[in-house]
Amino acid sequence: MSESGREPLRIGVLGAANITERSLIDPARATGHRVVAVAARDRSRAEAYAAAHGVERVCDSYADVLADPEVEAVYNPLANGLHGPWNMAALAAGKHVLSEKPSASNAEEAAEVREAAAKSGAVFMEAFHYLFHPLTRRLHELVASGELGELQRVEALVAIPAPGAADPRWSLPLAGGAVMDLGCYSLHAVRMLAPWAGGAPRLVSARGGERAGAPGVDEWLDADLEFPGGATASARCHMDYHELEMSCRVVGSRGEAFAPNFVLPQLDDRIIVRTAEGERTEHLGTRSSYTYQLEAFAARVRTGTPVPLDADDALETMTLIDASYRAAGFEPRPRTALAG
Repeated sequence: MSESGREPLRIGVLGAANITERSLIDPARATGHRVVAVAARDRSRAEAYAAAHGVERVCDSYADVLADPEVEAVYNPLANGLHGPWNMAALAAGKHVLSEKPSASNAEEAAEVREAAAKSGAVFMEAFHYLFHPLTRRLHELVASGELGELQRVEALVAIPAPGAADPRWSLPLAGGAVMDLGCYSLHAVRMLAPWAGGAPRLVSARGGERAGAPGVDEWLDADLEFPGGATASARCHMDYHELEMSCRVVGSRGEAFAPNFVLPQLDDRIIVRTAEGERTEHLGTRSSYTYQLEAFAARVRTGTPVPLDADDALETMTLIDASYRAAGFEPRPRTALAG
């Protein structure tokens, strides 16, 4: 049985992505859920992955994972351009879906994912795991409590050293780019502060830089936003940075709070709070944000417990991503043809 005594989820995985070990395999092991099937681009790769990570069986194709009657939920960590097509295929097959972000290649496709989710009645959740960790919840509490005063400024930066040249994150046909991989977190974190800022933020301007040798693919992008209540925000991302940085600063009229790593708080669980009363550091725990995420997804599937990351939220984020691209002189990402 799973961690709460409910029947374990039976999860099928599309692909043998490196992220799956920390985003699903380890959390499933920790919480008692089952990873029952995996498929990859070739069967031998899937077999090696299953043997290494204790996946119960191997399917010949992604479509076979969706057709498996024992699979009730699908985790989709494929390249960005394959999120939308396979999310829709999984929903059409009646499977619940936990999709890596972003949910689709562009807003038009994200709207189709939303329609597919509504038609299927299955649970769809975009994997913004950071939102479920106590660090993010505490950051929101600090804003909501009034300790920081009225919200004035938000600064989010998500940056990593460059992936290798062959990495699909540099591929325009696979919907690659810094915003798709990293900036989606920055934009989402800003969006999630809307309840304390008079409503959803609007994009004011953006600028970005193209990756050398990868036409149309953004290496970095900075977006400026404004909330209806007057607070401003910057959502920045960089996919060829000198170090890993995933920070968020929230500034109010009476103080500020700074999280050095809001995306992966298991690596740094601090929030540093500065007000007129002084400075303090709060530690929010190094349990994996991915484990909290899987628990939330399972609770949504098993008992209907609400989560904020549904297909509507995914479409709002994707719409803001597209707008940021256009404002910075890029085109939204193209759709990718379905491939098994």
